[in-house]
Amino acid sequence: MIQDAALSTAAQRLRSGAMSAEAYRTKLLDRIDAQDGEIAAFVPADDREKRTSRSCTQLTETYTTRADRPSLFGIPVGVKDIFHVNGMETRAGSDVPPAVLAGPQAASVTAAENAGAYVLGKTVTAEFAYFEPGPTRNPHQLEHTPGGSSSGSAAAVAAGMVPLALGTQTIGSVNRPAAFCGVVGVKPSFDRISTAGVIPAAPSVDHVGYFTQDVVGAQIAGSVLCTDWRPENTPSEIQPKVGVPTGPYVEQADDIAIAAFDRQIDRLKADGYTIREVPMFEEIETINNRHKELVAAEMALVHEPWYREYGDRYAPETAELIEEGRSVGTDALAIDRASRSDVREQIHSRMDDTGVDVLVSPPAPGPAPRGIETTGDPIMNLPWTHAGVPAVTLPIEKTADGLPIGIQCTARFGDDEWLLHWCRSIEATFTEETQ
Repeated sequence: MIQDAALSTAAQRLRSGAMSAEAYRTKLLDRIDAQDGEIAAFVPADDREKRTSRSCTQLTETYTTRADRPSLFGIPVGVKDIFHVNGMETRAGSDVPPAVLAGPQAASVTAAENAGAYVLGKTVTAEFAYFEPGPTRNPHQLEHTPGGSSSGSAAAVAAGMVPLALGTQTIGSVNRPAAFCGVVGVKPSFDRISTAGVIPAAPSVDHVGYFTQDVVGAQIAGSVLCTDWRPENTPSEIQPKVGVPTGPYVEQADDIAIAAFDRQIDRLKADGYTIREVPMFEEIETINNRHKELVAAEMALVHEPWYREYGDRYAPETAELIEEGRSVGTDALAIDRASRSDVREQIHSRMDDTGVDVLVSPPAPGPAPRGIETTGDPIMNLPWTHAGVPAVTLPIEKTADGLPIGIQCTARFGDDEWLLHWCRSIEATFTEETQ
């Protein structure tokens, strides 16, 4: 069920005229018709054919010459169903009435549309971007979870049903499903992509991110979605100096993930990368607890009016989180929020002390768990999200059972352009190995 839909290739062919927007739209809708009955990446929509046909016609009429076509001309985008989109309901994986959740279109959706893209459809999300899963299955192995909460977006890109999909991350909802589904998952620095028009979970740590099949495509998308994109600031050196965190953080991963990570480090060493150990997150349990408490408290604040009116429509796990968050005091929440900058400073200082450019780590405790009753554990993504530093998951290998295993690459706050530049080098190392 895995098919090619590299954003870099599609964007080039659409802008050059080698492929028409209508032909590409038809190709992807055919894939959805053939596959999504089993994968369930998209929220069902009766008007998808008519709506997307109208979008393609408008794009063709607007950009009459190839020279005028913007970077995402004719690119269909999957949008996680907590983003508001003009003319489409937002359900957020919930039974709360859509009219209650309605709001103005997400700024990130508008940015994509201004660059020539259009919304192919809403993708399935766990309820309110937390842990209660939807029906989406992993395209590599249908009996396994695709991860969450951006389940549909990751699965849709992995299956080649769309070349670009938007998601969000409050703990690990981009980097983890990207690892489980074998795609590139980008969680930019905090607030590099606007969260306006997105139903919040915990505003202090909510990130808008996205999925593609390749790093070049991620760079193209980043240049459109991120504020103040600075490609001219990327470094000239090809290989970054790579840091490997040591201590209790990495020990949270299981034996399969650790063995894969060791192989990945050995491959980087063999390719000439400078590898340095970086002691980090000695107090990982405290970081984990503070982040989880912050998420609970802020989600309780966000949902207070909806939960008061429609609490019986919330899934038990989501309701439990909100109830937990109601008990968090203002002093505790202030400490939790302040710890974000403390963890960011620790990351920066440890990187400075060891002279590394990129930190690499397992993006999940192991491969995608069997069953779709859970979305897996985001524990390997949590500290990077808490600190708000950029994190990119790259697909690297597969288990004997055909489940993807990735690597998570992180950098200093604001160094999103540099991180993606270096990820191209790391991606190339492992691409060459599999060819």
